[in-house]
Amino acid sequence: MLDDLKYIHDKDTHDALGTAGKQWQQLEHNFELPDIENKFSNVVHSGMGGSSHWAYLSTAWPGYNLPFEVVRGYDAPNYVSDKTLFIASSYSGNTEETLSSLAQAEEKGAFIVVISSGGKLVDIAKSKGYPLIELPKIDKPRYGSFYGFRGLLTLGDKLGILAIPNASKELESNASFLQSAMDSWKPDVPTDKNPAKLLAHELAGKSIVMYGGPLLYPAAHKWKISFNENAKNVAWEYPFPEFSHNEFTGWTSHPVDKPYGIVYLLSSFDNDRIKKRFVLTEKLLSGRWPSPEHVEAQGSTKLQHLLWTVALGDFVSLYVAFLNGTNPIEVGDNDVVELFKKELGSPNA
Repeated sequence: MLDDLKYIHDKDTHDALGTAGKQWQQLEHNFELPDIENKFSNVVHSGMGGSSHWAYLSTAWPGYNLPFEVVRGYDAPNYVSDKTLFIASSYSGNTEETLSSLAQAEEKGAFIVVISSGGKLVDIAKSKGYPLIELPKIDKPRYGSFYGFRGLLTLGDKLGILAIPNASKELESNASFLQSAMDSWKPDVPTDKNPAKLLAHELAGKSIVMYGGPLLYPAAHKWKISFNENAKNVAWEYPFPEFSHNEFTGWTSHPVDKPYGIVYLLSSFDNDRIKKRFVLTEKLLSGRWPSPEHVEAQGSTKLQHLLWTVALGDFVSLYVAFLNGTNPIEVGDNDVVELFKKELGSPNA
């Protein structure tokens, strides 16, 4: 089925595969920012869904040299002050949780930076003179994570708050690496030579669970988002080593025949103790859970492992969508998220 290009074309009416396959270009996008005085003792990044994902990527690589917290909700942390860099991120610019936390951060005197493509956030940034990282318009924010990642690293480099200097330039230099990887997952590459299609066949029809260590856990989170939104498929993710302290036990009881597809996201850069936990978990749970699919990240650096794994998840989720008989981009009355927002109504109503 996945080698039937007509079938894929009929399901992929908005060319989600084409959009996914061009994401490497986002690593080269240039953002212009004004000079900003670094007077900060901490950073808070507020965003929901895909608009928080690029913040999680940045904590895995390159990391920060001052406290950095990701907020997914209505409220800014109590410690926010005039020493806080508060980054309000929403691809649409209309995410009510982010707008709420932004208003609270303003009241606390935080220094505000906005990452958005439009909506109320861009209006606020322009009217109040906040530094703005204006993202290019894109149909669905889940396909724009690398724009946000690039913009956030550009800001971090400018302020000198990243653990690795010149991180945005290193990110840009990996565009061709990511392009080459994505070319091997495209729909015209047959299943027997296409790792994304092969894995999709193994996972279709199941609830999907991803596990990753500290480096690839943000990639696991993106896989969850992509399976949910592209394939309309239940999925979740969890990090190692935390898994060994609780979720491990949850797999040990009934039912023995569990309808799940399990994916290990593995990196050669994982701590040796993390690697051992993956091996022991699979050994001790043998016969109690489905045998995990092993995804070994490709590349020669931590950043390449992170980029490669995130991008692979997009393609796998799209192929699972087609196996599910689902269009990965729902529009109009079929978009349950938009229906939910309509039913929820305005927070000021």
